[in-house]
Amino acid sequence: MFGLNRIIHINSIHTCWKTFSSIGKEANLKSVAEMGKRRGKWNKGERTQSKGGYPDIVRANEAFEEYYKAQGIVPEGEWDQFVSTLRENLPATFRITGFKRHAQQLLGFLKSHYFNELVDVKVEGLTIQKPYPLPWYPDELAWQLNLSRSNIRKIPALEKLHNFLITETESGNISRQEAVSMIPPLLLDVKPHHKVLDVCAAPGSKTGQLIEMLHADDSQTWPEGFVVANDSDNKRCYIMVHQAKRLNSPCVMIVNQDATVMPVIEVPDDKNDGEMKQLKFDRVLCDVPCSADGTLRKNYVVWKRWSVHNGFTLHPLQMNILTRGAELLEIGGKLVYSTCSFNPIEDEAVVGALLSRSKGAMELVDCSKDLPHLKRVNGLTKWKVLNENGKEFPNYEEVPFKNRRRIKESMFPPENAEDLHLERCIRVLPHQQNTGGFFIAVLQKTKGLPWMKEGKQSATTEVDESSDVKDEDGDGKRKATFRGPPSKRRHFEGYKEDPFIFFKEDEELWPPVRKFFGIPESFPNTQLLIRCETGKKRTIYFVNEAIKQIISNNQNKLKVINSGVRMFCRSNSPDVDCNFRLTQEGSSSLLPYVSNRLVYLTKNDVITLLTEENPFVHKMTEESRKQINDNGQGSLMFVYDPPQDTCPEENRIVVVGWRGKTSVRSFVSKGDRYHILRLCGVDVNTLVDKKTKPIKGAATTSKQNNDGDGDKDDEDIENDEDEEKLGDAEDGEEDMMKDETEEDSLNETSEDAGEGVVNKDSKVTTDETNKEEDGLNKDAKDKIEADKPQL
Repeated sequence: MFGLNRIIHINSIHTCWKTFSSIGKEANLKSVAEMGKRRGKWNKGERTQSKGGYPDIVRANEAFEEYYKAQGIVPEGEWDQFVSTLRENLPATFRITGFKRHAQQLLGFLKSHYFNELVDVKVEGLTIQKPYPLPWYPDELAWQLNLSRSNIRKIPALEKLHNFLITETESGNISRQEAVSMIPPLLLDVKPHHKVLDVCAAPGSKTGQLIEMLHADDSQTWPEGFVVANDSDNKRCYIMVHQAKRLNSPCVMIVNQDATVMPVIEVPDDKNDGEMKQLKFDRVLCDVPCSADGTLRKNYVVWKRWSVHNGFTLHPLQMNILTRGAELLEIGGKLVYSTCSFNPIEDEAVVGALLSRSKGAMELVDCSKDLPHLKRVNGLTKWKVLNENGKEFPNYEEVPFKNRRRIKESMFPPENAEDLHLERCIRVLPHQQNTGGFFIAVLQKTKGLPWMKEGKQSATTEVDESSDVKDEDGDGKRKATFRGPPSKRRHFEGYKEDPFIFFKEDEELWPPVRKFFGIPESFPNTQLLIRCETGKKRTIYFVNEAIKQIISNNQNKLKVINSGVRMFCRSNSPDVDCNFRLTQEGSSSLLPYVSNRLVYLTKNDVITLLTEENPFVHKMTEESRKQINDNGQGSLMFVYDPPQDTCPEENRIVVVGWRGKTSVRSFVSKGDRYHILRLCGVDVNTLVDKKTKPIKGAATTSKQNNDGDGDKDDEDIENDEDEEKLGDAEDGEEDMMKDETEEDSLNETSEDAGEGVVNKDSKVTTDETNKEEDGLNKDAKDKIEADKPQL
């Protein structure tokens, strides 16, 4: 009886479930249909009327205008120009990476082949203004086009320039980045020996600038300094990996930590053998999350979501990040605090609060003579604390108790604001030089912070504004109490990272590699590392000594996402004595040490190698052919040295490749391939179509585009961090504004060479290329198959 009742009961549930499911489906279909009509995607009549189904963007916010008029951030008589500029689209800007050997040569090529063609070009009756260099950026390495990025894609006359920017950005020779986003790294003044921390680094354009500055001295194989790039968002760290790895630097490390409780990093003490010391940084960049109203020209949603409360919500977070950055700064070092917000609650109030609490340990640096052609306004020494109704609170005592959880005492102007020299802060307004908005403050640490003296907690501080602790002097004023880091380590979501295992002096993998490529004993092989403990070691990375010491002594403290440049990849071939081949990424670091497997080519040889797939050895010039045959099968490093008497502006070109039984091939990414061909005088526009497809018949070392479309990496991973650091004032949490395709690109993150290292652009194969073999006869096809290395 019990079993029968149970069966009847189950059947009843099943019948009810089917009924509710059908009702739910009908309701869902109805709601989806109505939603589609509202958006104008299904109803053609509505779509025509609304120009694609999307309502026009209203670039206005009355509360925004009233608030900033009251704050007085815009000089008198310039308000109308300020607001009208905010309602215009932001022009496109890009910069040429300064540390690359070919920077000046690429700049000359850009001027002669692309910019000169844009003189007096008209589109729909409008004359396109010729691109011009940003007057304040050094050496004409940053350029601006008074067109939006979408216009550049759509205008046929700019198609060649668009394709150029795509491929050169892929190879790391160009970075498309908003103009004002370039300012903080320049004011940080990084030198090759500096220890640099970027505490809120994703997606990585400013980090890229810092890396370039480390490599400013071309006489060094790699600098002794380094950059630690941190972000609290695990997924965005992998976007940053892609950005940083284009620069092929062994001096950068990407970590995933909460910036407000950044752990203490320990390194060996050079002065006391066998002892450890706390690592302090020479330069710290705090480009903090903010309300992002300086990005209104490109982030149109800010017009709608802007509120006075945004600044109130983000102020405590910004203070904690800046405080922790100051704690990790070396005495005598510099710190740059920056936001893409106009709000003094997020800007001067944060800086002023730190200066007041530091009691002279931190000072604002006068940067009025730096970047002399940059137009700016001075920081405010007085501002207003207003609520959403526009009511002003003259001081903290007049703030109602119910509002004190949101409005903090540190948000008010310090009584000694003039003594703190807050006017030394920099605010960039959009109408001054047709840019976005930005705030920058450069601080210097003159002595130890008062709360980090002997016997006190040296961890981050958190201001407890709600406490009633009185001053020791008995003046009745409340004093900030400082709390150390939480007792429990914060749990970070994301991938479980594989360990970093460094080579030992007697590493068994190293002797065959060293012998095959003729690498001397002086090469620091203990700075090589792998990312797997068991099984075949598929990829060997390289870092400089400073990064090695940080990783080796802090793996239990730091969540390290990525570090090191790929130097060798496994390539098992029965006819070759070495199981590893060279990589293009590590060629610049390794070239000074390699004495074997070098082949010196002519320009025509380079063009043949990069425009044909597996060209026969007999197609090379006689001298190159002899060198190739003498080296035998296996990995090669092809070198082209232009004649300095005829082309003094040209630089050495290095291409990593492979020598098979009867042919050779290159292991070069698509972006690097186009770049090298341009330097050799080849018009690559004849080799690619409108979608920047691969060169016909050319082999590559990686997927033709990590994101599946020719320009997604740079159009959709927005290269200025300002857009990415948008705080969500509604729920009080850090809510980074990122493009949808940025998140899509995360789903395409690949596993690095099968080792479990998640890294979008590091999976390397040689068989993913779309081969054009239709014109080859059977013998040629057999020859190609026989010559392929077994990877």
